[in-house]
Amino acid sequence: MVDSLTEATARDLVRGQQCGEFSAREVLAAHLERIDDVNPIVNAVVTLDRDGAQRAARDADREAAVCRAAGEALDLLHGLPIAFKDSHATAGLRTTYGSPLYADYVPAQDDEIVRRIQDAGAVRVGKTNVPEFAAGSHTFNEVFGATHNPYAIGRTAGGSSGGAAAALAARMQPIADGSDMGGSLRNPAAMCNVVGLRPTPGLVPDPTAGVGFSPLTVSGPMGRTVDDVALLLAVISGAHRADPLSFSGRGLPAGPVVPADLRGLRVAWAPTLGDRVVVERQVLDVLEPAVKTFSELGADVEPGCLDLDGADDVFRILRAAEFDLLWADQLALHPEAFKPDLAWNIRQANGRTGREVMRAWAELTRLQRAAHAFFDAYDVLLAPVSQVAPFPVEQALAPGHRG
Repeated sequence: MVDSLTEATARDLVRGQQCGEFSAREVLAAHLERIDDVNPIVNAVVTLDRDGAQRAARDADREAAVCRAAGEALDLLHGLPIAFKDSHATAGLRTTYGSPLYADYVPAQDDEIVRRIQDAGAVRVGKTNVPEFAAGSHTFNEVFGATHNPYAIGRTAGGSSGGAAAALAARMQPIADGSDMGGSLRNPAAMCNVVGLRPTPGLVPDPTAGVGFSPLTVSGPMGRTVDDVALLLAVISGAHRADPLSFSGRGLPAGPVVPADLRGLRVAWAPTLGDRVVVERQVLDVLEPAVKTFSELGADVEPGCLDLDGADDVFRILRAAEFDLLWADQLALHPEAFKPDLAWNIRQANGRTGREVMRAWAELTRLQRAAHAFFDAYDVLLAPVSQVAPFPVEQALAPGHRG
């Protein structure tokens, strides 16, 4: 039972509870046993709320009995155990952001993504590990240490949603939440062989964002299957009046993902992003057969890449400006509490002029318009998520990292 429940998809776990095949308490017990067995090695779940989760599972079973008796459907995420990313606030449960400055911080309110997931029936189990302030493509911090890749202990799980990706890959939970500024949903998913989706800014609202008009950071779903990611995205998407980028209307539909006919799909393949980056051969050896599969299924695949000229500089300037706003005052007061690469990123805003920042926004606008033009000719762009394979967990930065 434990193996079958921890290997099952999120949709199948909800279906099983709907028909009474198993209970939320059994689903939780199986995943807690898996956490007990595997987490001491992987270090993905860093705060565990065992008692709270067991109370929530009992409540879920009572609700399921009422729904079955009335012939009603269960909530979309009914009884699914989830440990939330430790950069998403959880009311009454420690949220550290991976920083010693917040090692004992307990928020009074849930972040909106947490609230929506729990309102859809999920059972809060705890928190998943992040890099310091969720900044970085390798998940380690001074509070909890490093998260290991379940497929290669001793290698990184990626970041910043590395704890979430590792917990999914190790079958400690069936779904996970994450956030993404420069790859934090996609990078760990790629490194841990799960699925991470960075949504369009505004699709998943963040009413507590310090810079509500910035499209850089978004929250989004992770899962072991595309179908489970679609299920979670349906729950967390939808309008919120406190997010100025929020889409109007309700969230996305929650129905299952249906396989598409790929014949005639226009696909651009950019293995090195137009020779702008160096990608390890180990990564390309995995991706090239997958690209070939698109052709075999009828897609029209050809080399192609959108205009990315200047994108690195745009990202670094806007990231530095945002980091400066968020953490420069704390860095000045507690320089010893920040890891060196994050402190360096924050200080990159020093001396920047308003004109430089606005020029970066203008360049981002140009790049966005160029991307729209590119997708007039193509339906899909295929490219590596990460330039490197998972590197040793003791290594603070990815090979070739420039900040």
